Amino acid sequence: MIKKIFAFIFLIILLIILLFVAIRSGSINLTYTQIFNGLFIKYDEEFATIYDLRFPRILVAILAGAGLSVSGVMFQAVMKNPLADPGTIGISSGASFISMIVTFMFPKLYFLSPLFAFIGGVLACILVYTLSWKDGLKPLRVILVGVAVNAVFVGLLNAINAMSGGSQNSVTAIVNANIAQKTWKDVSLLSTYISIGMLLALIFSGRCNLLALEDKTIKSLGINVNRLRVYISAISLLLIGISTAVVGVIGFIGLIVPHMSRMLVGNDNRVLIPYSMILGAFVMLLADTVGRMIIMPFEIPIGVFMSVFGGPFFIILLRKSEGTYESQ
Repeated sequence: MIKKIFAFIFLIILLIILLFVAIRSGSINLTYTQIFNGLFIKYDEEFATIYDLRFPRILVAILAGAGLSVSGVMFQAVMKNPLADPGTIGISSGASFISMIVTFMFPKLYFLSPLFAFIGGVLACILVYTLSWKDGLKPLRVILVGVAVNAVFVGLLNAINAMSGGSQNSVTAIVNANIAQKTWKDVSLLSTYISIGMLLALIFSGRCNLLALEDKTIKSLGINVNRLRVYISAISLLLIGISTAVVGVIGFIGLIVPHMSRMLVGNDNRVLIPYSMILGAFVMLLADTVGRMIIMPFEIPIGVFMSVFGGPFFIILLRKSEGTYESQ
């Protein structure tokens, strides 16, 4: 228990430090004293500029990172497969595709993009499950089918991007997961749905532990296991949908963060979910900050950054688990 408490405290301190580094990093360079004064003491014109331009981006990264990471934890609990990642198996790209199609054809319905993204995530999830079903669901087959489905949706998103002229618009931002021009409106939209999703995730965190048991054992406790899976999947899809609608398709964060969290705080979802929430926020903000700093004044989109580092991580996990899932 002491180790877990220390892990939480240490991570929160790291997140606070990274927050100040992210605020300071950019073309407008303020001292940490100016940042602190601007936040808590008095008005500063230079800080006000950063507040309007840089803060929304930082908060979007934190909220989306938390949402995608927790959705990864819950999705893995439902599938009983720690290699499952909503971004890798096509759920995120499916959510983006439906949301982008509707927004592209009916721009005035942009404010409903989270709803369409949720519907897209549900349809993509059903598609992956249906194509993977053959005398039952085998985790490895789900992964392989999901990778193929993801490739199809990403190809369709790129096609839409090409049709739009490839300019740096909302379509390009979704495809590349670029959060450079997010506003306080995006923060407000994301924070509302993420807060609801996180609250539901914490409420169902204890039930997520039950899914590690055999179905007959869960049924013996008087719990409808299929209904429980639907509830937890819906929460996961809500978090995926709203995050993807705002920041685009970001792969591997729903895979990397849960694994790192399990190594630090164990498998109890009542601890794993809140820790993954904080760690996901840290990893996402770190990726965005490094992407902004590494080739200034240019930047690497966060989706590209996560793919470059997440791909090798996925390969390592797959090699370590060789023989674990093939026979299931």
